[in-house]
Amino acid sequence: MEREIKNRTHELFNKVPEVTLFFWIIKVLCTTVGETFADYLNVNLNFGLTGTSIVMGVLLIVALFFQFKSNKYVPAIYWITVVFISVFGTLVTDNLTDKLGVPLETSTIVFFILLLLTFALWYAKEKTLSIHSIYTRRREAFYWVTVLFTFALGTASGDLMAESLGLGYLVTGIIVAVIIALVVIARKLGLNPVLSFWIIYIMTRPLGASIGDLLSQPTKYGGLGLGATLTSIIFLAGIFAIIIYFSITKRDRIQSSAVEEKEEAADKGLIWQTVITIAVFIIAGVSAYYWRQNALQNQNKQPGSTVASKQNTQAAPLGDLSVFIKITEDTRQLVVANNLSGAKTRVADLEYEWDNAQSKLKPMNTAKWTEVDNAIDKVLRQLRAPNPNQQNCKSALDALLAALK
Repeated sequence: MEREIKNRTHELFNKVPEVTLFFWIIKVLCTTVGETFADYLNVNLNFGLTGTSIVMGVLLIVALFFQFKSNKYVPAIYWITVVFISVFGTLVTDNLTDKLGVPLETSTIVFFILLLLTFALWYAKEKTLSIHSIYTRRREAFYWVTVLFTFALGTASGDLMAESLGLGYLVTGIIVAVIIALVVIARKLGLNPVLSFWIIYIMTRPLGASIGDLLSQPTKYGGLGLGATLTSIIFLAGIFAIIIYFSITKRDRIQSSAVEEKEEAADKGLIWQTVITIAVFIIAGVSAYYWRQNALQNQNKQPGSTVASKQNTQAAPLGDLSVFIKITEDTRQLVVANNLSGAKTRVADLEYEWDNAQSKLKPMNTAKWTEVDNAIDKVLRQLRAPNPNQQNCKSALDALLAALK
C-alpha cells in the first residue's frame, strides 16, 4: 500500500518529462532559439547586454512562477522555462565576460565548482539526483538551479573552446558531439544513468550553439546561409511541433510504474563513477587547454603573423589591425553614402574577422581588446537596429576607428 501511494505521488507531481530522443532534440532546439532570441534583443532591438539580461530575467521569473505553480508536468510551460533559463544562463556568462572582464577560463572553473556543489547539496538532502523523482518543491528547486548552472557552464566552456582557443563553433560542435557519443557508449557499457544524463545535458548547450552557427552563418564563412531569423523560425517550428506531439501522445510522461526501478538504478555506482569522470574531464580538459595555448603561441611567433611581436606591443598593443581598419572604413563610406543596407552587409565581415582573431589578439592586451570589442558591439547594434540612424551609425564607426588606431 505504501508503495502504491508513493507511485501515485510521483504520477501527480513529477514535474519533468521522460528522457527520450525527442527530449534531446527539443533541448538542442531550445538552446539555439534562446541564443538567437537574446542576440535579437541585444543587437537588433538595441537593448544592449544589460537591457536584454533584465528582460530575460523577468521572463524567466514569470515562467518559473507558472512552472512551480503547476502540480504536474505541462509540456508548454516546462519547455518555455527551458528556453528562458537557457538564455539567462548564457547571459550570466556574457555579463561576466563582457561587462566585468572575467576570463572565460575563470567562468568555466567557477561554474564547474558551483555545479558540483549544487549536486553535492542536492544529493545530501535528497539522496538522489534522478530527474525521475522531481515530485517535491525542494527537488524541483534543486533541479532548476542545476539547469541554470549547466547552461552557464556550457556557455563558458563552449565559448572558451570556440573563441578564446580559436577552434570555432564547427570544430567545437564536432568535439562536443564526439564526447556525447562516447558518453552514450559508456552508458550502454554500464555508466550510471544519472551521471550520463547530466554530462549530455551540459554538452548539448555548445552543441546547439554550433548547429545554430552552422545554419545561420553566410556561406562565405562556412555556414549554410540561412540567417539568424530563418534559423530561429525553423527551430521554433520544431519546438512547437514536438510540444504538440507530446501534448497529444503523452509519450513524454514518466510512467509511475517505472519510477522506482529507475530511481534504484540511478543510485548504483553514482558516487565513485562521478569522481572518476570528474578526474578524467579535468585531466583531459587541462591538458588540451595547455596544448592549444602552446599551439597558438607558436603560431603567433611565426613570421608574417598578424599579431605583432613583443617589441611592437607598446606602440601597437594588438599588432597590425589594418584588416579591421579597412573594413571599418569601407563600412563608414557606405554609411556616409546613406547605403545603410550595404554597410550592414559589410560590417558582418568585421564581426566574422574579429571573432576569428580573438584567440590571437585578446592574450596580447586584454584591456585594449575589450575596448575595441565594445566599440564593435556598438557599431553592430546601430547598424542592425530596426530603424538605423545614419548619424548614430557614423558616430559609432568613428569611435571604432579611433579605438583601432
